[in-house]
Amino acid sequence: MFIAFRREVETALAAALDDLGYPTGDLGIEEPPADVPAVLASSAAFRLAGEAGAPPPQVAAELADALDLTEANYVGGATAQGPYVNFTPSEEYYAATLESAQANGWGRLPDSGESVVVEHTSANPTGPVHVGRARNPILGDAVSRVLDYAGHDVTREYYVNDAGRQMAVFTWAYENFDEADLPEPGRDKPDYDLVRYYRAGNEFLEEGEPEAVEEAEAEIAAIIEGLDRGDEATYERVGEVVEGVLGGMRETLERLPAEFDEFVRETEFLRDGSTHEVVADLKASEYAFEEEDAWQLDLEEWGIEQSFVFLRSDDTTLYTTRDLAHHEWKFDTFDRAITVLGEDQELHANKLRAALDIRGNDTDQLEELFYAWVNLPGGESMSTRQGTGVDMDDLLDEAVLRAEEAVRSRMDDRIRDDDLTEADVERIARQVGIGAVRYDIVSKQPTKAITFDWEDALDFEGQSAPYVQYAHARACGILGEAGDATATLDADLLTTDEERNLLQAVARFPVVVESAADELEPHQVATYARDFVDTFNAFYRSCPVLADDVDDDLRDARLALVEASRNTLANALSVLGIEAPASM
Repeated sequence: MFIAFRREVETALAAALDDLGYPTGDLGIEEPPADVPAVLASSAAFRLAGEAGAPPPQVAAELADALDLTEANYVGGATAQGPYVNFTPSEEYYAATLESAQANGWGRLPDSGESVVVEHTSANPTGPVHVGRARNPILGDAVSRVLDYAGHDVTREYYVNDAGRQMAVFTWAYENFDEADLPEPGRDKPDYDLVRYYRAGNEFLEEGEPEAVEEAEAEIAAIIEGLDRGDEATYERVGEVVEGVLGGMRETLERLPAEFDEFVRETEFLRDGSTHEVVADLKASEYAFEEEDAWQLDLEEWGIEQSFVFLRSDDTTLYTTRDLAHHEWKFDTFDRAITVLGEDQELHANKLRAALDIRGNDTDQLEELFYAWVNLPGGESMSTRQGTGVDMDDLLDEAVLRAEEAVRSRMDDRIRDDDLTEADVERIARQVGIGAVRYDIVSKQPTKAITFDWEDALDFEGQSAPYVQYAHARACGILGEAGDATATLDADLLTTDEERNLLQAVARFPVVVESAADELEPHQVATYARDFVDTFNAFYRSCPVLADDVDDDLRDARLALVEASRNTLANALSVLGIEAPASM
């Protein structure tokens, strides 16, 4: 309803400005401060004061008088307050909000007709997922979810780097080392099993006898060359390693969960010849030059000092070359292409964009979302594995363990006849623990570095996933306790400030989704959810729902508001990729 309300305000303001002879280009629509009893306000009077030759408060009063709201359904009135015009909702606005928010799809926007591919994570399949990259799958998944809620046709893509030197080294090591000579795997998962070969191979190449290393390098070069020329036998050899490691990585990512629709392999753009077509065309470009037996692009025209190398001296392609073909496939397949990247990849992204421009692509289709790193505080008792730092599996295990301790502690403090079963405790610990990790990461602006803190992340009373999840569970509990009572749509009975504030907060959810999708900022949804819980808790404290002294009609209207709140919280958590427990 908020979106419809805003459109009515825009229409009425534009008409009033036109009638008064003022330009309608900037309506100055904004959300008023919390202490102003309005849904939207206009600051257009500031802009118009010079042209009107009058102070802003006088212009605002003139504008308020000129507004015609007779055709509006959801705008109940407009009044001037100093230099602002404030717009208040009608009773129909509240009623329509309550009715719409009781539907399971509340917050979803109409289909936009736009297809979007979101590439995220895309970690090289060389071993277990590392905590340092945790922000990529969590942020990428949340961006995908908010775009989906905003009506876009979203494809979530993992770009599998299954060509190049790393995979050649991995394949050579897997074929040449005996498992009996390797340490025990850290976990009973294929990525932990296979990474032992990769580490042993790299150690050998760094410290082995020169003649043996030279022989190994020749075999590795042969694998790289076989991949580049499309040799099927080489693809099969490399694929055995890639698919094994990728399978283990996917198990970890599914715990977050980070969902993918497509696993697009780098070698696909060697198999179909598109990479070599890119090379041939780039060689003919006015920006191409050959130096040190490598073909490169001069990118000074784009303000980039480093050249873009697209063909090695041995005539094999690079990751960057194959990524050009990959992105051109994206442009042909989707309307928009979004890539989630660590801040250390910004130079690569700029060089890729320049090369795509040289190739004649419309790079307006491409958007990069850069993020800063996630750090762990010193002294955390989390396992490390032979120089790899903390694995994602370790972080998630620790999160679930700590969440279980918190749940059991709260149970001890509040013994009830319907105490949770062991299965309930395990479920809630998983939902809360992993939700805490996701919320703590996604709730921050992507460009700000994060130091993950367990106490903050698992604080049931603070700015955390458990705080939001507990409010959802509380709403479920009220509805469950209501028994045969029915949630009845009668917003006219909801007249207190706490009830109206909660109704307005419910109504804002779709526009928060819209804004978060437009700005690629899922943290807006996290902030909204946290603030929504504050508003819901104020209602819970002041407006009893099932008390004996509440008459049936008011009880049923408040139940409808609780149901709308539950749906809002559930869907906000869903946008963030966090489960909404029915009990905690």
